[in-house]
Amino acid sequence: MEQPLCLLLLLSCPLAHAGALQSWIVGGHEAKPHSRPYMAALKISGNFGCGGFLVAPDWVMTAAHCMGYITVILGAHDIHEPEESQQMLGVESYHMHPEYNGNLVDNDILLLKLTAKARLNKYVQLIPLPKTSSDIPTDTKCSIAGWGLIDREMLTNKLFETNVTIYSRRKCLNVYPHLSDGMICAGSFHHLKDSSQGDSGGPMVCNGVVQGIVSFGNSFPPGVYTRIAKYLQWIKQTMG
Repeated sequence: MEQPLCLLLLLSCPLAHAGALQSWIVGGHEAKPHSRPYMAALKISGNFGCGGFLVAPDWVMTAAHCMGYITVILGAHDIHEPEESQQMLGVESYHMHPEYNGNLVDNDILLLKLTAKARLNKYVQLIPLPKTSSDIPTDTKCSIAGWGLIDREMLTNKLFETNVTIYSRRKCLNVYPHLSDGMICAGSFHHLKDSSQGDSGGPMVCNGVVQGIVSFGNSFPPGVYTRIAKYLQWIKQTMG
């Protein structure tokens, strides 16, 4: 069975807490500090275990399989340094998609209502959601980012990023026969390590819009992402 959050280069993912694993960027590079001001680092029961992203001043989106007792850190580049740019916020309420299926990792989307609104500035910004429910065209270039191990031996506390390309649904079905319309595939066609994923729950950004949430994968490309465009009505209803 595929593992929640993306396993890369046959590296095993250590458990961050019950129900969520930690993954990493392999073959990417360190992001320019604060160049992705929408990124959220999620501390789950005291440990950094997932990523997320700010979609409204008091709402963060992540993967449902990251569910736990969460504290949100915004404005971070180095998650183990007390940077002046960082804002730490609690979660007032958790809104998991009602049809989330943990066995198939389907409808893998979770909204976190924060205890207070984030202070928006050059370090903390929102990222726009898709405007329509249509699929992303095959071969669209996208990017992912996350914190964590960048290979079996090397640990980084800084945000890393890499690029991925959208796979056709037909090609992805050959790898993941249970692929639903709430999922989309992306990876690298030529470089295995470039297909690695960031932390589960982190964003896949295409042309400045967040189109996917890091969800699960095998030890080879492509990885599977929650297709946010499918859930626009649920997101609107949940956030009011």
